[in-house]
Amino acid sequence: MGHYVYILSCADDTLYTGYTTDFKRRTKEHNEGRGAKYTRGRGPVELVYYEEYSTRSKAQKREYEIKQYSRQQKLDLINEKEE
Repeated sequence: MGHYVYILSCADDTLYTGYTTDFKRRTKEHNEGRGAKYTRGRGPVELVYYEEYSTRSKAQKREYEIKQYSRQQKLDLINEKEE
């Protein structure tokens, strides 16, 4: 089973970073209002970035790291992946 860090783009042009073992299911939950409190009322959301890790610990450490990034650093990360 994979462990993922993901970034969602919200309808209000904000970014949300989270951890999951199934980013497709989790994105659906966010769009149904069953995700994080932050994304409720900010939908629809779109998955714009993810990274896979072999352990929960590694993924959650990376999640914390990304959450410390500025908005511009997150956008740069997203854009790097697209290239």
